[in-house]
Amino acid sequence: MPAIKSAKTPTAPKETQCKKPTGLLGRFTLWRMNKSHSKLTDWGLTHAVVESRFTVLDVGCGGGRTISKLAAIAVQGKVHGIDYSAESVAASRRYNAQSILDGRVEIHLADVGKLPFAENTYDLVTGVETHFWWPDIAVGLREIRRVLKPGGTLILIAEVYKGADAFASRLCEKSEPITGMKMLTPDEHRDLMTSAGFADVQIDALPAKGWITAQGRK
Repeated sequence: MPAIKSAKTPTAPKETQCKKPTGLLGRFTLWRMNKSHSKLTDWGLTHAVVESRFTVLDVGCGGGRTISKLAAIAVQGKVHGIDYSAESVAASRRYNAQSILDGRVEIHLADVGKLPFAENTYDLVTGVETHFWWPDIAVGLREIRRVLKPGGTLILIAEVYKGADAFASRLCEKSEPITGMKMLTPDEHRDLMTSAGFADVQIDALPAKGWITAQGRK
């Protein structure tokens, strides 16, 4: 009598190099991110106010180029970066080595769900191409709000969102069950940020490109 095969239990999708870079392939991915996300970051930051004395946190700092851009604006302030990938932290530290030596930048291994910072620390928190990878977006948003100063701002910047009329966005939606990305519509961005306690939530989207910014104030 043939053995009866038990049904396989579905497993969660494996972490991709975009979500948590590791090893040699991770280093290449981070180099590519620094190049491919630069224009998106520049566009996104035009929607935010970054002043020279600001204390800034970049969540999911990846290869470190966003930190470099922020440090070039907040020249009398300080920029912190966090990532839960050790490879990303190392790459960001290499990319911003001089600013770290100058005491203007610090980069930490940490998770957005449990930020190692005191309440009311930051004037601005940025997240570029990162929030759709967070294990729990609502938890991450509440943690970010905790560390923001009263009146401080969070801005999320991404090149894909749910419902955008762009090839990359449509592809990410189709592969969501495989990659584990959490694609959000503009309204879902607004609702999540509002539920986390953010005020004056603003969404700016370019449907043809799939680019989006979502920002709110503490």
